Amino acid sequence: MKVVALVSGGKDSCYAMMKCIQYGHEIVALANLMPADDSVDELDSFMYQTVGHQIIVSYAECMGLPLFRRRIQGSTRQALFSRMLLVKASVLFRAMHQSLNYKTTPGDEVEDMFMLLNEVKRQIPSITAVSSGAIASDYQRLRVESVCSRLGLVSLAYLWKQDQSLLLQEMITNGILAITVKVAAIGLEPSKHLGKEIAFLNTHLHKLKELYGINVCGEGGEYETLTLDCPLFVVSNARIVLDEFQTVLHSPGSIASVGVIHPLTFHLENKETAISLSNNDKSNYSSLGKNASVFEVQGDCPPRNEATCQSNAERTNLVEVSDDRIYISRTKKDNIFSICCWLQDSCKKSAGSHEDLAIVLKHIESQLTGCGFGWEHVLYIHLYIADMNEFATVNETYVRFITQDKCPFGVPSRSTIELPMLQASLGRAYIEVLVANDNSKNVLHVQSISSWAPSCIGPYSQATLHKEILHMAGQLGLDPATMTLCNEGPSAELEQALENSEAVANVFNCSISTSAIVFTIYCSSNIPLPERLTIQEKQDSFLKQMRLLQLEKGSKCKILYPIFLYVLVPDLPKRAFVEVKPILFVPEDTETAVTSVQNPTSFTVANCWGFQHAQWHDSCIQSCVVSGKICAVILSITEDHVAKICSESLGVKEKDVDYHNSVSKGDMETVSRFCVYLLDKGIVENGFSWEDTMNLRIYFPTNSSIQLETLSLLFKNAMNELVEIDRRVQIGKEPIFNIVPVLGSGSSAASMNNIITCELFARKF
Repeated sequence: MKVVALVSGGKDSCYAMMKCIQYGHEIVALANLMPADDSVDELDSFMYQTVGHQIIVSYAECMGLPLFRRRIQGSTRQALFSRMLLVKASVLFRAMHQSLNYKTTPGDEVEDMFMLLNEVKRQIPSITAVSSGAIASDYQRLRVESVCSRLGLVSLAYLWKQDQSLLLQEMITNGILAITVKVAAIGLEPSKHLGKEIAFLNTHLHKLKELYGINVCGEGGEYETLTLDCPLFVVSNARIVLDEFQTVLHSPGSIASVGVIHPLTFHLENKETAISLSNNDKSNYSSLGKNASVFEVQGDCPPRNEATCQSNAERTNLVEVSDDRIYISRTKKDNIFSICCWLQDSCKKSAGSHEDLAIVLKHIESQLTGCGFGWEHVLYIHLYIADMNEFATVNETYVRFITQDKCPFGVPSRSTIELPMLQASLGRAYIEVLVANDNSKNVLHVQSISSWAPSCIGPYSQATLHKEILHMAGQLGLDPATMTLCNEGPSAELEQALENSEAVANVFNCSISTSAIVFTIYCSSNIPLPERLTIQEKQDSFLKQMRLLQLEKGSKCKILYPIFLYVLVPDLPKRAFVEVKPILFVPEDTETAVTSVQNPTSFTVANCWGFQHAQWHDSCIQSCVVSGKICAVILSITEDHVAKICSESLGVKEKDVDYHNSVSKGDMETVSRFCVYLLDKGIVENGFSWEDTMNLRIYFPTNSSIQLETLSLLFKNAMNELVEIDRRVQIGKEPIFNIVPVLGSGSSAASMNNIITCELFARKF
């Protein structure tokens, strides 16, 4: 991509440009924001470094690139810190999230960035991305992303979430020669440490980190730098020399005196190439231009002119669908519940998946409104479509309904899967949403491309934390820096997907190796059969290694041993082989008791069908339980299990029953009752009830002889029978489960051939 780089003069923005070039992008312009008054060194800004702004003009000549500059007219909104003072620690994250998010605000300094980049884009229309040196500041990253979104540009933040000690050493090793132009931390004295190179200060900064916990890259405002030389300065083969400067002190004599350098005179000096560059690096850096023009972008910030949303009349101009084609299911938990909507068959007048999706989203929206909720209450969305080739048009429809403006507390996380819905006589789109009756969710939404984890450009987030449960978006095996899939096969993709999941989990101070409750691994039918076993082996070895690493780090968290569900599907986004979807437990109280049950023992429950507990029942069920809080159950019914269930029901020997080719409706009726019986047992024996159910999915293979509508009716009847016999079970008019058609499913990647798989998640509050 052709990139305009936001430069402050500091080491971070310069190194971010080097990383852009490393990943194959081309820097074609520089952009800088400076004080309105040239004599001013530093502004009271949360967004911009301005100390040393007098020298930025030299960057254009050193790099041979046009430099666009704008004088900052706006100011910083103080809402973030004023609100932080008023909230309790328990809700601090949520208050910060609301204040960190940015909406177009006339008079805000962010609008100066918008004006600047808008002019750059006008003059250089080929620009498609913006580089910034953000490392840890959500405040800055979110505002750069907001501006990029408004301008249709991609945010590149290759330093984001990188280990600061390693990053600082990388900068030094790779030829960033930067000096401190501001110090403002205990242990950094203006008389000793101003004007010093970061290589010289490296050891001292790490000592201060050990003593006081400072950020060694200065992300907490401990210090600011000015880059005088780097490998990017190749066009003029010159470095910047600061001839004369003045030291300005603030709060002298205090514990942490603040001092800044005010440059007075400087010049460019020819340099000998001190760093040996690879041929590839030379080629990359030689692509820098020879246009060292400097443009000052002027003008007032325009009034807010957001893209107009689609009108209700336009959006509701959809193909009319009769109510008997629309299926709704909903769990009955009051404070958090799931709603599903799908069509019985695709409308003949439908233009494709996007049209069916619009119908389904409209009905989900209606259901939410009927409950007094909106999209802002949605935590997670499962988006199932019939054809992944239509992903782009489906996504366009999705973003018409679910927008960041409608979700001020953060957009929902999402998983997108292709299912064999047409084979199951369903429509082309199917939605499941998880809804909470409060806005206490904490959402992680990073739209910038970085080396941290795959970006989510659009109204879907990497993860949503709500009431100690972390719902993570489906993770593909994407290299975060390039957003391309690993090309070394399914196992390599899985490993990368797990690494991406771990990076997201780390933001919430947890690990997938110790905090995961359930792993759902979607496997594409394009995976060769012999490689399915290696996928499971890779998953097991990766989690084991990560768990050992956590123990070596001295982690004191109590370890959960998750349960696993493998689902075989026709296709995944980007033609990926695998997609990993973990659910994690992130306790507010680290002393919470954790129990993992792989093979639960016998427990007496109400039994309305006369099933008697047998040892083989334990092989059907996996459970992971957090005492008094969470109960996750995966129930797997194989052909062998069907034979046992039906032979016991009929009172005949198992060997006399053959279910290899098909299962009759009568037999499936018995199987559905058995599933409800075992699920009831799994819930009750762990102290939960059906009213605690957040979601219940029933996966069935489309090569089954039983139709989806028939299967749904059988399970609904089984639930109604349970209610009639056991009054403790309360369900409503709509089913509490949703049927998910798949190519196969199972507790093992090597044998995804279950007749029925049930996935239940219950939560107490």
